[in-house]
Amino acid sequence: MAIVMSAAKIWRPSRGLGQAARLLLGRSGVRGLARSHPSRQQQQQFPSLDDKPQFPGASAEFVDKLEFIQPNVISGIPIYRVMDRQGQIINASEDPHLPQEEVLKFYRSMTLLNTMDRILYESQRQGRISFYMTNYGEEGTHVGSAAALERTDLVFGQYREAGVLMYRDYPLELFMSQCYGNVNDPGKGRQMPVHYGCKERHFVTISSPLATQIPQAVGAAYAAKRANANRIVICYFGEGAASEGDAHAGFNFAATLECPIIFFCRNNGYAISTPTSEQYRGDGIAARGPGYGIMSIRVDGNDVFAVYNATKEARRRAVAENQPFLIEAMTYRIGHHSTSDDSSAYRSVDEVNYWDKQDHPISRLRQYLLNQGWWDEEQEKAWRKQSRKKVMEAFEQAERKLKPNPSLLFSDVYQEMPAQLRRQQESLARHLQTYGEHYPLDHFDK
Repeated sequence: MAIVMSAAKIWRPSRGLGQAARLLLGRSGVRGLARSHPSRQQQQQFPSLDDKPQFPGASAEFVDKLEFIQPNVISGIPIYRVMDRQGQIINASEDPHLPQEEVLKFYRSMTLLNTMDRILYESQRQGRISFYMTNYGEEGTHVGSAAALERTDLVFGQYREAGVLMYRDYPLELFMSQCYGNVNDPGKGRQMPVHYGCKERHFVTISSPLATQIPQAVGAAYAAKRANANRIVICYFGEGAASEGDAHAGFNFAATLECPIIFFCRNNGYAISTPTSEQYRGDGIAARGPGYGIMSIRVDGNDVFAVYNATKEARRRAVAENQPFLIEAMTYRIGHHSTSDDSSAYRSVDEVNYWDKQDHPISRLRQYLLNQGWWDEEQEKAWRKQSRKKVMEAFEQAERKLKPNPSLLFSDVYQEMPAQLRRQQESLARHLQTYGEHYPLDHFDK
């Protein structure tokens, strides 16, 4: 399957402003600088190369008219999609022609994630876990991108990419153990809930500070390039994180060091309570890519096939050409930002209901499956029942497990524990020995 470039319109960078303007804005169907600014076509002719600009910082040409570049010189980067909202393939040449079992895995992963979200969200509301973040409405961005990667590709997530791990067959028991912080938690109870990580599945552990994963991912991609490892790094983040300084540093390093990395931006409309209208004034996040020299594309994040196609092609070229790609997946965060947020304070119920009922990635894929004759209502009922049972079994097991031994607070940081940390460990031991009756120590592993 090859992505038809006229449909997908990957926005290509160049080495200078003159070429970038022509390349970015001079394509079919898009208003360009040449059209908006006729004087740019009247560039000066020079009798010799010595008369042309020789500045090392840009590949450009002189003009004789004072004119600032306007931020709205294009009508907007188009949104690539494969399926319409009724699950119909729009352009047959863009159909990835995935086998039935693979598409069914897409659907089961997305719906299982949705079921897990509902149960863990309610468990937080009941006081059983301390915190949770749902993935409602963004399941297509997770599964479509994860399916297009190789299993050895390294993933740096932000905090709303549980579906990537779900697609890589991360056990429900470990999802639950992490959220409960019990003895089976690979992080030994040290992290907040939803801060997953799995070395075996090449998923770097989530950390709370926003956007720190972006330059880290670039460093990992540069290491993979130097090792000639034939793998890429994918780095997920939201449009709000793209406002952090780490994002800009990461983009520039990736471009100048020519790293095999995919920057995957989930533009879900809100950075907690900040809408995109207050987050930036430009044309979203994809428009920033060419300014750094990064190949960029905008896709319908609620269309799992569009996400799959774009990620598959970006991965292929990132490995073959050693260069970064930026994918901006347009989607919508249906749930609250987290259990600490009440989104009704800054958006209407009608707005949320529209995306939940009219343009949901799960509903769109289900309609595709029904159209293909690969799914029916009986299968839907049976799977919903089966998936809920699987999640509840893992949930109940995790809840019964003990918490990790408190001494693990001090391990796994230094090969040899420094003196000040040893003193803290001894102080905690004395405190618990004296006042242990005031703590639920029977809930902790000995």
